[in-house]
Amino acid sequence: MSAATSNLDGTAMTRTVFVSGNFNVLHPGHLRLLRFAGELGDRLIVGVQSDRLAGEAAHIAQDLRLEGVESISFVDQCFLFDEEVVGVIGRLRPDVVVKGKEHEGQTNPELTVLSGYGGQLVFSSGEAVFSSLDLLRRELDGEARRVSTQPADYLRRHEITGPEILPILERFQTLGVCVIGDLIVDEYVTCDALGMSQEDPTVVVTPIDTHQFLGGSGAVAAHASGVGGDAHLLSISGRDEVRAFACRQLDASGIDATLLVDETRPTTRKQRFRVGGTTLLRVNHLHQGSVDGELQNRIFERFDEIVESCRLLVFSDFNYGCLPQPLVERLMIRAREADLLVAADSQSSSQVGDVARFSGVDLLTPTEHEARVSLKDQESGLVVLAERLRLVSGARNIILKLGTEGALLHLQGTDGEYHTDRIPALNSSPRDVAGAGDSLLVVSAMAMAVGATPWEAAYLGSVAAAVQVSRVGNTALQTSDLVREIEV
Repeated sequence: MSAATSNLDGTAMTRTVFVSGNFNVLHPGHLRLLRFAGELGDRLIVGVQSDRLAGEAAHIAQDLRLEGVESISFVDQCFLFDEEVVGVIGRLRPDVVVKGKEHEGQTNPELTVLSGYGGQLVFSSGEAVFSSLDLLRRELDGEARRVSTQPADYLRRHEITGPEILPILERFQTLGVCVIGDLIVDEYVTCDALGMSQEDPTVVVTPIDTHQFLGGSGAVAAHASGVGGDAHLLSISGRDEVRAFACRQLDASGIDATLLVDETRPTTRKQRFRVGGTTLLRVNHLHQGSVDGELQNRIFERFDEIVESCRLLVFSDFNYGCLPQPLVERLMIRAREADLLVAADSQSSSQVGDVARFSGVDLLTPTEHEARVSLKDQESGLVVLAERLRLVSGARNIILKLGTEGALLHLQGTDGEYHTDRIPALNSSPRDVAGAGDSLLVVSAMAMAVGATPWEAAYLGSVAAAVQVSRVGNTALQTSDLVREIEV
């Protein structure tokens, strides 16, 4: 919506817009009109005529008509009224009243009351570009439905059954988890494509909606909390509105978060511009320099305060500066002193990282690309690659993520020997692959921390990833999401 105006003393004024009508069966014309009205101000108020006032024009009961308008995401306030609309406008005193284009040139009694206090009457039927916004927003909401295909051969090979898996999830409720790494806020900007520029070969879009999610280490901590863990987060941020959003989301997720402010950087924000379910462009707002010695000390000191209440440490590294190598080494020493299980991931997609630098961890979950970058090896087969990474990093278990091909598992058995297996991707129709690795990392690590075998942990992590890619945006996992996918 448009920016609010200001009073003479500099305080913000909220610009209100009012629309009234019968609103029988909501159709695209209503959505276009209301969306247009919402764009004219900061707060959209809709009045629905009562059955008495609407008379024969009301084909549906007033309560149902009101409920329909209330369900529209960009309507801020909705109410029934049972008097002439000029009386309602006189009390509300909206800045703008919007009516359909068909009323232009007719007698409009609203003009008299609006002119009395300086309000504005606008005629429009809206624009077709906005009519599908609610449908687009449903893409971000996710659906509570089964999305994974069970890996029957894998489960049979490792003698895994639902009755054995569910108690593992129950043990998550007693698990203290500390996540340390780069906080990110993911911003999805839903756009409508207008066409191709006539001046140059550029796709032209117009943004129509924005939705933000916790990402990076924030998403990992939110997943841990959502599936029952007692989650702690240690990270850094700038001093800005993006940080404020992250703090609100972390608090709402029940996470004990310590976000130290680095005055030299913004809070990392990644924008994805999407049209028709496809991401056209990503824009990253970030600073990749390492945090200074003072901030490293403060992160370590906070970890030292909470380490005894945790059983799992997760490094969520995006190579944006939160985890310099000296800090990683100090944290590893303290984690080992406290007998914590340690898991790590280090993303190297649009940036360069080295997952092998997390030496001696219990679980590494790199992509094939990240493993090859770390080892400078573009030729070895996958099994050789995984074994080389294990030897270089000293990791006890490696889940090598292969995207649509699932994952190669190079895990330590009860005999102390290393065994290799493959688990297929459990969701063959992903909607958004962002965040799949975060969910696999934390759920697999949590399972290991409560006593699951590495094979059981890899299965649960794969189920978590299947759920995550079934929806757009990094929505936090819930225990019920995992239970729904597991055959009992």
